[in-house]
Amino acid sequence: MAAKHHHTEKHFTASDVVRDLVIGMADGLTVPFALAAGLSGAVVASRVVVVAGVAEIAAGAIAMGLGGYLAARGDADHYAAERRRELREVRELAREEEREIVQIFAQYGLDHEACKPVLAHFHQDHEAWVDFMMRFELGLEKPEPGRALRSALTIGGAYIVGGLVPLAPYMLIEGLQPALRVSVICTLIALGLFGAAKSRFTGIGMLRGAMQTMFVGGLASAAAFLLARWIGG
Repeated sequence: MAAKHHHTEKHFTASDVVRDLVIGMADGLTVPFALAAGLSGAVVASRVVVVAGVAEIAAGAIAMGLGGYLAARGDADHYAAERRRELREVRELAREEEREIVQIFAQYGLDHEACKPVLAHFHQDHEAWVDFMMRFELGLEKPEPGRALRSALTIGGAYIVGGLVPLAPYMLIEGLQPALRVSVICTLIALGLFGAAKSRFTGIGMLRGAMQTMFVGGLASAAAFLLARWIGG
């Protein structure tokens, strides 16, 4: 007897938390890095870089966190409004909704006759009917409870963690230029590691992901540095 082989499919669905971490960490590593490099290009004191960097990290974390909260809150409000509208249509415009269901299943090769058991079930369970329409007609998924607050804290926290990487050398090392060199090295390493880790969720190669994030972060900081040097000169 031939041995049975169990086929296991592995799919990754990036969670909302992972997306929030990526958003916060990417901006946290890049924006303060560019700011510190730009101020270093203007040849200011290390203390100025630290003060400005800390202020930027605080403002950026609050702004990013608030943006994440409002976006998640808006998604939840939109979902609730659409669900109320869909429930009303199921009750008051059942024939129209039935035609929409048949049209959805027709995309998968099923005719009206094949849809009859589904339609009969939905007439007995309006909540399941609305759930189906929300997902397959409108393409909306039910938001998780407390999503808005978690999104704000995740994005803001990731921004702070990322922002401290390029700023820490200015806090620990005497001298502007040595601190700048260490900041560049530490931040590029962090960007590379972050890009490689992110590639596991996006499906691209680790090397490609690392190079992409290092290139974007390095380009932003180099532009800020050269612009500050040019203005100061």
